[in-house]
Amino acid sequence: MNRRHVITGVGASALASSFPLSARAANSLPLSAPVHVSSVGLRTRDAETLSRWYQEAVGLREISRDGATILLGAGRTPLLALNEQSGLELANHREAGLFHTAFLLPSRRDLANWIAMAIARQLPVTGTADHRVSEAIYLTDPEGNGVEIYADLPQESWQWRNGEVQMGSFPLDVDGIMGTLGLLPPSWQGAPKGTSVGHVHLKVGDATRAGRWWQDVMGFDAVSTRDDAVFLSTGGYHHHVAVNEWLSAGAGKRSGDTTGLSFVELKARDGAEPKQYEDDWGMLIRLT
Repeated sequence: MNRRHVITGVGASALASSFPLSARAANSLPLSAPVHVSSVGLRTRDAETLSRWYQEAVGLREISRDGATILLGAGRTPLLALNEQSGLELANHREAGLFHTAFLLPSRRDLANWIAMAIARQLPVTGTADHRVSEAIYLTDPEGNGVEIYADLPQESWQWRNGEVQMGSFPLDVDGIMGTLGLLPPSWQGAPKGTSVGHVHLKVGDATRAGRWWQDVMGFDAVSTRDDAVFLSTGGYHHHVAVNEWLSAGAGKRSGDTTGLSFVELKARDGAEPKQYEDDWGMLIRLT
């Protein structure tokens, strides 16, 4: 990847959300929300190869191993579980499943350090965007799973209109991001402490039905609803979960014999009992 690719890339998603300004937590979302994403699990044909990619491209570190599963994270915080299974076929991009896992860096300066690393390593990217609430860069891992690296802009700068936060996909200001380094040379030592899974984006066969499921079963707020996508959150974040049918309209239940999403793990702040759910497309959602 070179600097021009970063500047001219097109973001992978157009996002929107709504929540009363007074109800939003100050400077601490998404983790301060009543429920947030804590980790994601992937089924993989080659956990070692995928682990190396996430360590090199995302900056995650290996935390532990348990049989065929490698657990990666930032510091000691687990964010991604890679479970190797024999006989898996690569998932078709039109199947229901994972659209992308979005790794949230703690600051814009951290994003600048990541960009410098990506340029130095010629890391391929699939798109970039300024979403007006966040700045994002998109990649694809070796097995076709989407990945987003992003940093949130200050929450007080988010614009709200008629209960909806104003978002979109605009050119990424790479020079502005890199300017946060000042005179300091870039220094990427891997995903810093405080890196989290800010949100997860899922492919479904019917976005409207999936959005209702997340509201009725999981208790999320629909913060932006379109015919082909629904964005949802708790506590006023721009989104913790999104469901879309951009590639997967009409898709049925996922096969258990393909790579891709194994589970999404959510964390509740109120000490809710651990529960496990499965949506209409066979995606496993864990609440801890």
